[in-house]
Amino acid sequence: MIKTIKAPHILLPRQGVDMSKYSVIACDQYTSNLDYWDSLKAEIGNSVSTFNMIYPEAYLETTNNNEYIEDINKNISRYLNNGDLKDIGECFILVERVTSYGVRRLGLVLSIDLEDYSYEKGTKAYIRASEATIVERIPPRLKIRKDSPIELPHVLVLFDDPKKEIVESLYSQRDKLEKVYDFELNKNGGHIRGYIVIDTEKVIRQFDNLFLRNNNGLLFIVGDGNHSLATAKAHWDLVKQNLSEKEKETHPARFALVEANNLYDEGIIFEPIHRVLFNVDKEFKNELKKVCSGEFKSFIYTSENGKEELLLPKNAPMAYYQVQTFLDKYLAEHKDSKIDFIHDEDELLAVTDKNPGSVAIAMPALTKEDLFDYLATGKVLPRKSFSMGHANEKRYYLEAKKITL
Repeated sequence: MIKTIKAPHILLPRQGVDMSKYSVIACDQYTSNLDYWDSLKAEIGNSVSTFNMIYPEAYLETTNNNEYIEDINKNISRYLNNGDLKDIGECFILVERVTSYGVRRLGLVLSIDLEDYSYEKGTKAYIRASEATIVERIPPRLKIRKDSPIELPHVLVLFDDPKKEIVESLYSQRDKLEKVYDFELNKNGGHIRGYIVIDTEKVIRQFDNLFLRNNNGLLFIVGDGNHSLATAKAHWDLVKQNLSEKEKETHPARFALVEANNLYDEGIIFEPIHRVLFNVDKEFKNELKKVCSGEFKSFIYTSENGKEELLLPKNAPMAYYQVQTFLDKYLAEHKDSKIDFIHDEDELLAVTDKNPGSVAIAMPALTKEDLFDYLATGKVLPRKSFSMGHANEKRYYLEAKKITL
């Protein structure tokens, strides 16, 4: 039996907390939309909320980082000391999420062993990144995590279960499970329900059987939150330096809380991740068009000229490779230019219209076919190659776990 999966002690808010105000979207969403986060803050007010325990990336350049992180940790300590966060015991949580688009997605909140995870190219680890990891993005996140007593994950990992024998089987028996939450998510996030799964050993055995049956050395791939999981790994690598071998076996920082989703769940929909470039020169669009070629009709957009056709390869990974290779080189040579990654086309156009002189690049959607086979070879996709759903379908912070003794 592989020991990659562990049943965590899960923290949830106490009874009486307004769950619709408690749970908020992942911190790396709406990064160029301060209005979203400001209006969310106003809606929450003084309520107990995960908003007060995370650092929305939209605020990174508008706030004092050190002070904001100190406030986060003070809020977490206050919630723990006041009993606003409760340990519901060692378990998994079966999650049923129905988005505002009417799409249902099932997941299972569990812990994974960070010793079995790697984002390095060519790795044979049981858990692997789906996209290239930018190591420069880890230190700022590590600064937030290093003194936090808990983790609030927005990481989604995918497993390859075409027969739908694990999560779907649990869901068919949900009437026998204790429901721990059932509420409407804020900001058009849809509805979410959670059920406690006590018989975790049975579920772990099912994952073991799946791993053996697939026979590719791969249990999970990171579908969302690549850099958050990479940060958890970096944090654990620092923590374990001061531990004995016995202490390393059970330290809570070794195990990261994630939501696991079946790749073949009807609710797992791959959406493209578009690019918007700020402060580029006049030759940017022409240079981009020169390096891109193919039969897929996409577009470049500016507020001045509207949409202009951009031809990309039909093969989505190759399209992302062409575009991102050019952008990485361009950004390295033009230090005043910046990039943002946008999940929805409407949001892409809105951000571009709000920033005169910016250029939007619409990207294609990746297909599910052969995803695990591709990654099992040790390859990774170009960074930001796909998104699992629209921005408001991303994981909302809800379950938490201690990462300190």
